[in-house]
Amino acid sequence: MSPASEATPVTADAVTSALGRRPGKVIAVHLNYASRAAQRGRTPAAASYFLKPASSLTGSGTVERPAGTELLGFEGEIALVIGRAARHVRPDDGWGHVGWVTAANDLGLHDLRAADRGSNVRSKGGDGYTPLGPELLPAAELDPAALRVRTWLDGELVQDDTSATLLFDFGHLVADLSRMLTLEEGDVILTGTPAGASVAVPGQVVEVEVGTVDGSRGTGRLRTEVVDGPPLAPWGAAGEVDDATRSDAWGTPPPRLPDAVRERLANVAVATLSVQLRQRGFDSAVIDGVRALAPGRRIVGTARTLRFVPFRPDLFAERGGGFNAQKRAIESVLPGEVLVMEARRDPTAGTLGDILALRARVRGAAGIVTDGAVRDAAAVAATGLSVFSAGTHPAVLGRRHVPWETDVTIACGGATVQVGDVIVGDDDGVVVIPPGLVDEVLAAAEEQEREEHWIAAQVGAGAGIDGLYPLGGRWRERYEAEQEQP
Repeated sequence: MSPASEATPVTADAVTSALGRRPGKVIAVHLNYASRAAQRGRTPAAASYFLKPASSLTGSGTVERPAGTELLGFEGEIALVIGRAARHVRPDDGWGHVGWVTAANDLGLHDLRAADRGSNVRSKGGDGYTPLGPELLPAAELDPAALRVRTWLDGELVQDDTSATLLFDFGHLVADLSRMLTLEEGDVILTGTPAGASVAVPGQVVEVEVGTVDGSRGTGRLRTEVVDGPPLAPWGAAGEVDDATRSDAWGTPPPRLPDAVRERLANVAVATLSVQLRQRGFDSAVIDGVRALAPGRRIVGTARTLRFVPFRPDLFAERGGGFNAQKRAIESVLPGEVLVMEARRDPTAGTLGDILALRARVRGAAGIVTDGAVRDAAAVAATGLSVFSAGTHPAVLGRRHVPWETDVTIACGGATVQVGDVIVGDDDGVVVIPPGLVDEVLAAAEEQEREEHWIAAQVGAGAGIDGLYPLGGRWRERYEAEQEQP
């Protein structure tokens, strides 16, 4: 089978015909995108794999969720189809053994994962659990570092990432597998899924498309409709579902703040929160050097992150254009989240402009923090989005920065920020609160402000500050007595 010069159609009833033969192997990578690793809270040092049976292959069509089961997961992926046998190849040569690229949906029934933990034989191996297509793109005509995978659930974009963010690139995967086994012509490698994989229920439609980052080539949308199926036969392992399984299947999003906690944080001064954090040893919890673009605006939310690296022409050519990390970050921010950008405290080029700020506001973002600059400053402020920056500058980011990666631990204004950290800002600046400390720090800050309001009232009435500020002695006794009164 030699690579075609044009896209090859794949139909639901002719997958093996389109591939030229029925694949002997379907090999899937467990974890291979930085965004997914951040979501899972672990980054593997080496790729790991599992097998799916060739009988699971199909094209666009329907897939059954057995009656009585709950968690049919979908995972949009870039699939590689081997065009030339590979054994003992080097990573630099691995891509040359790939004949085609197409879209895949790595479906799995999480209810059965415990039954075959690690192997995924039944949970991932069901008939129709590996849709491919609808077209095969010739690998020789593609840049392996500039491919994009997108997934829609009922028309809403839920996954969007590029091969530039892979932990293990395509050539590495081919070479790694070829150390121990022969990859044969027509074999399929599922290369991992980015963040956003989740669960589909009967009646919902999952669509996956793979194409070039510049949009010039694409597979078209691989469409899978979930339908009700008959129940599993009573023999064999039964499905097991608990809270951990549900969390894993649905995809664990960054921690969300309860509305009541968000409202309380919005009524406490950042200066007070800073004091409480410092008392607990967090001396670097303030994002230094950033100020509200529109004075008087506050910001409260959970962090998502974006990192820029210093400008380099070759890196900017590779990762600065198209649907780059900056745009992916804006398009993935969720309601109530704060996008925090690491720009190395360099305010000599913009890291945010009005169009992206408007998009973030429309998506419901709580705000944006950057230790770089904002361009189109007046227009950004006019969007109504709370933005904190180290300054303003008219230049575009390509003057100083390359958008590099999202949802990783970053350093912004001297403060470490992780996905899920709680971000609070006002006219004094911005603090970062670890999620596990929020309740404790917030309660202490509220108590501190109650004391300080009472102290201010005494000073306003003519009392001297000796013994009153900070509160001690007879003044504390008086304060505590008054607090006990109904």
